[in-house]
Amino acid sequence: MPPKRQASGTARTAKQSTLAFHGSSNKVTKSGARAQTAKKNLSDVKKSAVEQEAERGDVLKSPHFEPTVVEKPAKSAVKEQPASTPEEIEARKITEKRIKQYWAEKEKSRRAARVHQDDLSVHEKILREFDMSSHYGPCVGISRLRRWQRAHRLKLNPPIEVLAVLLKEQEGGDANMVQRSRMDELLNSNGLELEMGVV
Repeated sequence: MPPKRQASGTARTAKQSTLAFHGSSNKVTKSGARAQTAKKNLSDVKKSAVEQEAERGDVLKSPHFEPTVVEKPAKSAVKEQPASTPEEIEARKITEKRIKQYWAEKEKSRRAARVHQDDLSVHEKILREFDMSSHYGPCVGISRLRRWQRAHRLKLNPPIEVLAVLLKEQEGGDANMVQRSRMDELLNSNGLELEMGVV
């Protein structure tokens, strides 16, 4: 290896010490100046805290301080319903006869009748068919109503009859059970419930 070149005109600077991670010579030492400034900062904090306490005391003792009382509006006997969308208004106008016609058309388009769904109501059949249709997005983790609204916003043209069934079922029975898809119930239920036949 060739010898190191040294600049002839510049002053020598101190060499950097070699790092050593063993032995007793690697203790961390702190400068005293830093510790003194830390003590000063701590005393400043204590003073400012005392000053804030005094200011609060002045505010509480001042004659201008008056507690404010917030009046709660009286609850009306009629619950205010959120503004219905035009689709919801149209869906509320759909009759039970039109819902049954919609399902009859769906059944005609199939090769065979759904024998395993004989014991279900027409509403439940429509909702289950909507749940299993992947065309309108995933059915797990989202309520049926939100899924319908999402599909409508994305212009996927979900059937208005499904919204009508959802609104009728929601008004008539347990709104939470209507909103969960059957697939969501099966995937999120305990194995114990399935064995007992609860679900």
